[in-house]
Amino acid sequence: MKRREFLKVGALVVVGTAAAASVAGIASAAQAGPPLTTLEPHQAETLLKMTHRIFPHKQLGDAPYWNVVRDLDTAAKADSAVAKLIGEGVEKLDSMGKRFIELTEKKQTAALKQIESSAFFQKVRSVELQSLYSDPSVWKVLGYQGPAYKFGGYIHRGFDDLAWLPNPPESASPKPA
Repeated sequence: MKRREFLKVGALVVVGTAAAASVAGIASAAQAGPPLTTLEPHQAETLLKMTHRIFPHKQLGDAPYWNVVRDLDTAAKADSAVAKLIGEGVEKLDSMGKRFIELTEKKQTAALKQIESSAFFQKVRSVELQSLYSDPSVWKVLGYQGPAYKFGGYIHRGFDDLAWLPNPPESASPKPA
């Protein structure tokens, strides 16, 4: 086997393994937490796809996004107006030709842009913003070290540890007095 063939086959094995793991991750993520009590399965799946499009992070699996769906389910259980808002919002997304979950990523994004000023979109976005970025497992994947107040702040922890930028010239950093 030539080197190029080896690399091509290796890449296909990696992609296939990643795809299989993501499918297994969806099932395990859906079963990992408490079951949904208010949302229907189609609504939950639509919300999962929607949350992926609103704050897309390719390095995140489905589990953090399922947590957002669970938080929306909890909000819908606590308030019937939220449940109605979610139901009507999913119906609106599904009324744009095909069902939202069957659209390509590009078309899903376009559909969301059409409704981004709606109360439904803003509710999902606000819950996702709070839920997704409050998750320590998401912090770890995104490289956020967490709040520094318990370590004395950022002056002595993380203030100048930018590994992804080159060091600035001396002239850009004035000497402390």
